[in-house]
Parts: sequence; structure tokens; C-alpha cells
Amino acid sequence: MTATQARQAILIGRGERPCELLLSRANRHGLIAGATGTGKTITLQVLAEGFSRAGVPVFCADIKGDLAGLSRPGRPDPRIEARARALGVADFAYEPAPVVFWDVFGEQGHRLRATVAEMGPLLLARMLELNETQEGALTIAFRLADDEGLLLLDLKDLRAMLSHLAERAEEIGTAYGHVSRATIGAIQRRLLMLEQAGAGHFFGEPALDLADMMLLTPEGRGAVNVLAADRLVQSPRLYATFLLFLLSELFEELPEVGDLDRPKLVFFFDEAHLLFRDAPKVLVEKVETVVRLIRSKGVGVYFVTQNPLDLPAGVLGQLGNRIQHALRAFTPAEQKAVRAAAATFRPNPRLDVERAIGELAVGEALVSTLAADGTPTPVERARICPPRSRIGAITAEERAAIVARSPLAGRYDRELDRESAYELLTGRAGTAIADPGPHRADPAPVRGDDPWGGMTAPRGRIPEIPPRRIPAPARPQAPAGGGGLGGTLGGILTGNRGRREGVAEALAKSAARSIGAAVGRQIGHAVLRGVLGTILRR
Repeated sequence: MTATQARQAILIGRGERPCELLLSRANRHGLIAGATGTGKTITLQVLAEGFSRAGVPVFCADIKGDLAGLSRPGRPDPRIEARARALGVADFAYEPAPVVFWDVFGEQGHRLRATVAEMGPLLLARMLELNETQEGALTIAFRLADDEGLLLLDLKDLRAMLSHLAERAEEIGTAYGHVSRATIGAIQRRLLMLEQAGAGHFFGEPALDLADMMLLTPEGRGAVNVLAADRLVQSPRLYATFLLFLLSELFEELPEVGDLDRPKLVFFFDEAHLLFRDAPKVLVEKVETVVRLIRSKGVGVYFVTQNPLDLPAGVLGQLGNRIQHALRAFTPAEQKAVRAAAATFRPNPRLDVERAIGELAVGEALVSTLAADGTPTPVERARICPPRSRIGAITAEERAAIVARSPLAGRYDRELDRESAYELLTGRAGTAIADPGPHRADPAPVRGDDPWGGMTAPRGRIPEIPPRRIPAPARPQAPAGGGGLGGTLGGILTGNRGRREGVAEALAKSAARSIGAAVGRQIGHAVLRGVLGTILRR
């Protein structure tokens, strides 16, 4: 057991006293704020390392490439070591975190996909910037697909479904509502623009299994999932909607667990202001609801942004753990932001908070976390601890080597195009085709220990609490469609797997699993969309 696990807290920094984040209060969410260049990324890195060492998986988006340094041990530096000793960092050593790289485009990590059905009409309408009428037509298309048993997996499925809806507009008008061809045409144009922006890479199969983001190493360290977002963030609405989708999936699929001694997962939302920029009121309300309720699912959400005022008051009021780096106040608007930030902390009679915010040096921050009784601690001016991993980016060769030896290597690299709405509606039904993908050269060797220890991760359901270690030496065959309700139905259809199977029997059971997963996923998401729709329209 590490020193962090023994204390059940993460040392953030030290001022007049140690500033620690209690793991039992880490799911009360948090905020890391400050101007550009004041040290927010390093603070995020220190927290991610601390959670991982305590056995808590982490997800974070890497906007500038700096967080990739978590995957490599830090470079020896006497100044870093002196700072660690001065701040009382126990057992300080340079070491990498067990990082899993993800990338929507499949270039800098494992390909990260979701199906169109999983995204749902509300988030997809947000991504497409649809008006109310267009969103209603999109919702009808999803409902019609559910009723007719048509799987919506990728964008070509959705386009075919919209064309099908336009052809039958008069026929289904009385049952579903009137839909004009002009509205369908507008949505189709938006889909084309979205595809040109690169969103087509995101939709398809195999879809992400959330259990693969909640892995533990054999030593009990939590996986640090790093999403390469330098390209994704160039489309801010796509970036924000994608992260909100991941958060919504966690909210919908994880069971209620109440208060734990440590979170099941910590989700860092970098550039958080992009989530709320030009967002309709219904979406902001949904985010507030998810943030308020996901705590009981064992998930902590930490927003990273420049100014606390970037977040709606309803979200800001739910963030119990706060780390405020320097803010510059040269204009009246900036001075107002400083006063607002200072007012969010519990006062410390020995500290002028408003003045301190403008005087903080790089690597310093104002820190206030929740105590064991749930009350915020008085704000403290603290020097932030140094990270154990590398500060800054890594090389392309280092990244390729880490991806190659990941416990998820090969699981998401091959794209699956199985029978779905497009094939059924265009009369082109056929067997699934696996795309072998581009050939990759052998990665260059990278020095340093592998924090994963050569382990591989089996496919499975969302881990219970705490997440179990995954010691399996070999990766079992992953069924198409994966976990959730579809996985349950697929298991019923396939029966006992313990005995040896013949080739024909194995093929038949594979087909049954695929059908069960497809039907189960479609039913599950139809129910979830209906429930969420009811909540949002109250």
C-alpha cells in the first residue's frame, strides 16, 4: 500500500499547513482555474497521479499534448527534488502513470467510437446546431428506427434513416407528427458538414466499453485515460458534446453506490467553458442535473477553465474542492472576475484572498478542499507539489510504443461494419466486414518500466466497487456490441461457454450474440432516451 492510500488523501501542496484532497470527498467535484501559463496543467497532472496511485481511474482530455507526459517518468532535476522535500512529498520518485491513450481519429491512441443510437437525438442535435423543429424531426427519425428495429450505428445509417423518413413523411405524419422534406434536407446538410469536420470517425463500432476506462494494474493503480484532443478541440462544439456524451454514459450506466471511501472514476473536463458557450437552457439544465446526481454513482467531475465565471452558477455551486491559480486584473471586467473568485472561498483571517489571486506565482495556488465533515476548509495559499511523471509532451515514437503495449492494444483498431439501417434500407444486407486498417511500422523501443506490467484487459461489465484488479494474462475474444443490456441478452442467448465448441456452433453463437447485443442496446437506449426526454421537458 502506498503512502497516499494509507492517508486516504492526495497531497496537493503546502502553505501554512498541508493542503490535501480527501479521497472520501473527491466525488464532491472540483474546480481548477487560473490564467494561461499559471500552472493549471501541472496541478491536473499531480491530481491525476495521486488518484491513480490511490487506485482511482482517471479520464482527462489533452488539449496541448502536455498531459501525455504522464506516461513517462520525470527527468531528474535537483530543483524538483528539493521542492518535493520542502513540501513533504513522501517517497518521492520519478515514475510513469499507467496511461491509456485514446483518440477519436485513431492517430494518437486507441480509436474511440460511439454509435449514433448511443449519442441520442438531444446531444446529436446540439452537435449539429439544429433548431427546435429540426431537433423534433431528428427525434422522430430515432423513434421510427426503434419501432422498426433498424440499428443506427454510424452516419450512413442516420442518413439512410432520414431519407426513409422523408419518403414516408405523409404516411407516418398522423402517428409521429408532420415532418417536411425541407427540414430533412436541412438536417442532411448539417450531417455533411459534421462529417467534413471529422465527426464521421467518431460514429461506428466497436463502440467504447466504459469498463475499459476503469482498469486497474496488477499493483492496484488506476488507469489514466488520456484523450488526444489537440485536433478535436479545433471543433469546440464537437469537443464539448463528445465529453458531455461520455459523462452522460457514465451517469446512465453506473449503478447507485452512495458515499465511498474513494471514487470509482474521476473525470477532468478541460476547457470547460466550451461546454456552456452558446448552449441552450435545456442542455445547461441537463449538465447541472448530471453533475448533481453523478456523485452518488461514485464519479468525481473536475472542471478546468481560466475563470470560475465561465461556469453557470448552478454548476459552480456544486464544486466543493477548489484550486485557484493566478488571475490577472487589468480591466474592470477582469477585476470583477477576481472579486467573484475570491468570494467563492471560505475566508482565512490571515489571508487577503482578492489581493493574493493577483500575486500568485507560477506553481502557486489558493486551495480549499472539503474536510471530513463535508465543510470547506479555510482557503490556503500553497505551493503545488511537483509531479512524478514527465513535465511536457512526449515524442511520437514514445507514444506509439505505449499504445502498442497497452492492455487494450488491438481491441478498438479494427472498424466493424455490420448489418444495420443502411444495409436494410438500401437492400445491401451482408455480413460484417472488418477493416484491417493501415499498416503500422514496428514502434521504436522506449526505456523505462511498463506500469501495466504486460497485462491485458478482458472485456466485461462495469466493475463493481472498488474496481477489481485485472490480472488476466491473455485477452479473450471480444463479442460485437459489448456490455450493458445488450451484453446481458447476448449472454442469455449464447448459454454456457464452458465446454469446447465446434466451428459451426461457434459461428452460430457469435451471430446470436451479435443479434442479442444489437437488440438489447437499441431497446436500452430507447428507454433511456425516453426517460431523459421526460426529465428535460418538465
